Amino acid sequence: MKKYFGFLCFLGLFWSCQDLKSPTNYHFDSAKGIKTGGVQIVEIKSGEKTFKIWTKRIGNNPKIKLLLLNGGPGMSHEYFECFDSFLPNAAIEYIYYDQLGTGFSDNPNDTTYWDLNRYVEEVEQVRKALDLTNDNFYVLGHSWGGILAMQYALKYQSNLKGLIVSNMMASCPKYGAYSKVLEKQMDPKVLQQIQKLEAAKDYTNPQYMKLLMENYYNQHILRLPVNQWPEPVNRAFGRLNSSLYITMQGPSELGVSGKLANWDVADQLKSIQVPTLVIGARYDTMDPKYMEWMANQFPNGSFLYCPNGSHMALYDDQETYMNGLINFLKTDR
Repeated sequence: MKKYFGFLCFLGLFWSCQDLKSPTNYHFDSAKGIKTGGVQIVEIKSGEKTFKIWTKRIGNNPKIKLLLLNGGPGMSHEYFECFDSFLPNAAIEYIYYDQLGTGFSDNPNDTTYWDLNRYVEEVEQVRKALDLTNDNFYVLGHSWGGILAMQYALKYQSNLKGLIVSNMMASCPKYGAYSKVLEKQMDPKVLQQIQKLEAAKDYTNPQYMKLLMENYYNQHILRLPVNQWPEPVNRAFGRLNSSLYITMQGPSELGVSGKLANWDVADQLKSIQVPTLVIGARYDTMDPKYMEWMANQFPNGSFLYCPNGSHMALYDDQETYMNGLINFLKTDR
């Protein structure tokens, strides 16, 4: 009996070891050489210069590899860390990625690199370096990342398996117009103070951000009292590259006045054929009705509405957001 039990234990150990070596095992680290917990530094070229870009892979799924494009512009990947509580349980592989000038990646401190088309080529170089293909490659772009994701898909959709546009409109002029709708919901006295500071171009005045945080951000960015915002969100905000943000978005928090001010690809969405999920939220800084319209423009589009969420619906309407995202990614294609 003891021999039989020992033999069973041997078999169990053998098959468990085989499973650990299987490329389909979610927690198997296939990296060669010294293990780094999934971190891979990718070298990208821009013009005559080479830069180091930080990425980190979580999990292993040959059919689903989700590259995360963070917002801002200028924030780090860190606010996506809430995905750690959901995607591993669904066996979805995902990749954190700090764009040039953000987080742990190189920062050239040169505004000529803050350019949408340059970032599109950066994403393509990252894709190649990480060996992502149209059999497994999904892109999720949140906010500014959604702009980047749509622009990438317009040029490189043949490399994609699917696209997720999270909390972003396909037209910055329409986004700017919607911000005026939200302004009217603010206390008129508060709005007057904000507008006075903007008119004076006093954007660095601490009172400017304080007014926005307590009267706008806590309603439309993340619907919690500011002192209760999750630590990964605060950490990402703390790393914001203001040069990148102001160059692309502009100094005002109520609308767009930077290089993206006239960006509009609404009439091109019909050319993106890959399965596409658009995520919008009731209290978003982006117009949820417009985002629903967007979903219908994609030939293979669908819309996920977060009734309790805002711009950070991945935090303030998590169950709706995560379940919808996972269902989209797990659909057989």
